[in-house]
Amino acid sequence: MSHAIYHPATAEETKRRKALAPEAHDAFENFGRAVFAAGALDVKTKQLIAVAVAHVTQCPYCIQGHTTLAHRKGATGEEIMEAIWVAAEMRAGAAYAHATLAVAALTEQESREQRHR
Repeated sequence: MSHAIYHPATAEETKRRKALAPEAHDAFENFGRAVFAAGALDVKTKQLIAVAVAHVTQCPYCIQGHTTLAHRKGATGEEIMEAIWVAAEMRAGAAYAHATLAVAALTEQESREQRHR
């Protein structure tokens, strides 16, 4: 992780963040534990999903943390990279799908211009 842009969180910052909003902090941690507990999906799969989502949201802390946790839960480098490629396709796919909005706006503008000629 580049320290020029994102510095590693310090223990002091973590303590202060909790002290500033302890109830929300504890609720968030409990929520995280519940979400990542084994259920219909095993923990490794949940961590691979988190790796993919972290790449879409572009959170460097999440990328680092969930990649580490996915590996600890048994994910291979190949599985982690495949999850990242799924994220890349989804992000690119969303841009492509949303191009219909630009095409519709362009078509509407061209129609307005035709009517005003």
